[in-house]
Amino acid sequence: MSGAPDDDRPPRLAFGMYKRFLLGALVVVLASAATVATAALLELKTDTGIFLKNSTKLEGIQGALDGVDAGGPQTILILGSDRRFVDIKAKTPVRSDTIILLRLDPHKGATAVMSLPRDLKVRIPGHGTDKINAAYAIGGPSLAVKTIRSLLHIPINHVVNVNFGGFRRAVDRLGCVYSDVDRRYFNDNRPPFGGGGNYATIDIKAGYQKLCGQDALDFVRYRHFDTDLVRAARQQQFLSDAKDQVGVGKVFSDRKALLKIFGRYTQTDISSDQAILRLLKLAITSAQKPVQEVRFPGDITGDFVTVTPTHLREVTTRFMNAKGTGGSRGSSGKTTTKPKTQGRRSSSALPAGMLLAPRQGEDEAVQLATKLPFAVFYTKAVTSDGQYLPDHSRAYDIYDRGGHKYRAYRIVVKTSELGQYYGVQGTTWQGPPILDNPSERRRMAGRDYELFYDGNRLKIVSWRSGKAVYWISNTLLQSLSNQKMLALARSVGKVR
Repeated sequence: MSGAPDDDRPPRLAFGMYKRFLLGALVVVLASAATVATAALLELKTDTGIFLKNSTKLEGIQGALDGVDAGGPQTILILGSDRRFVDIKAKTPVRSDTIILLRLDPHKGATAVMSLPRDLKVRIPGHGTDKINAAYAIGGPSLAVKTIRSLLHIPINHVVNVNFGGFRRAVDRLGCVYSDVDRRYFNDNRPPFGGGGNYATIDIKAGYQKLCGQDALDFVRYRHFDTDLVRAARQQQFLSDAKDQVGVGKVFSDRKALLKIFGRYTQTDISSDQAILRLLKLAITSAQKPVQEVRFPGDITGDFVTVTPTHLREVTTRFMNAKGTGGSRGSSGKTTTKPKTQGRRSSSALPAGMLLAPRQGEDEAVQLATKLPFAVFYTKAVTSDGQYLPDHSRAYDIYDRGGHKYRAYRIVVKTSELGQYYGVQGTTWQGPPILDNPSERRRMAGRDYELFYDGNRLKIVSWRSGKAVYWISNTLLQSLSNQKMLALARSVGKVR
């Protein structure tokens, strides 16, 4: 910590180490499929009093929160900001950079996670209409809670205020996170990529890879050349990846170091043994359930994200009534086989909005095949608005957690929607975490595929060939229909 820049160093006052760790851990790894032994719970109960002696709770928030019934569900509001120590000293208003709702309900089939677009147009109680993140700048976490509760009409039981400096250090401490990067993210504030100094610099290439510290933070916070809705989807993807890969056991085994990180960079309202243990028990119960990523609907209207009353009611209902789904959150792994006649029709006919462009895909694959020791697959079909991006596609090395090196490639296709990219990935790493726990196995056009769903939407379609694995990734907003995803998969060809 001593190496932190002066403008990023928080006050030395401790922020309640135990509760910071608990809620900070929720941001990065809550709802991991791992279970926690009773002995660990008892040990943490003993530790609680020690950490609470150094705690400083988030002031001025208690009156805005709803009460918690023993053993009942809880909704946690996580506010992420990049407020630096110099901002605190200068009393500079800072808007919330990330707004995430987390719903822990032992009576539902899943833990719900929903990101609210920071540019969402809302009524801020007592202050008129503005973007939702303005509530944080005007009245801090308390007004943010009141604004969100007024918008969604749901109870909010706890609030966590996280500084992104803690996020960066926690990701490093937890061993980084493998994530599916949909395209190249680059900005150096010089034309043609420049943001006039208003956008953070970033250089993350496309493809499945391990993201650590600053790269992880840059990835989830990127907002140049895409929309607020895409940004929220990117954040949810990263948190879901982290949950899948970092078990609760890892968090507990390294808790002392994590306590220091979360204690310095997180504030929350939780300030008693009883509240902490009640939330911890609920978190342990919820950790055994899948996570439902609830996508917030919206339209870009000028500088705002807007949502209709009907869509707002629908998304609130989905959030409050989370259901277990397949994909990386667990499934029956069932295998289905389409009838032969249906398979032949499906392989030759493309859904509306798609066309055959085998030459374009093959040209891209040939360029990559010269750099790789395994076959390169590409799609002969493409969405009618699809555009291959040779400067984003690449061949590269990827390393597993044991340091073993594998070769990999990514082909990137851009759609006409801002910030929406899909692509084909291949690697000789046969056990990447992203392909754990498929929702369904299906045989189509003579090949066995594994399907990964996010809710009812296909997120990934994968297959194996030789000593390599391959997959097609949907866009961040999953804008490709299930029919289009399957059509892309059925159309694949390869270059040796």
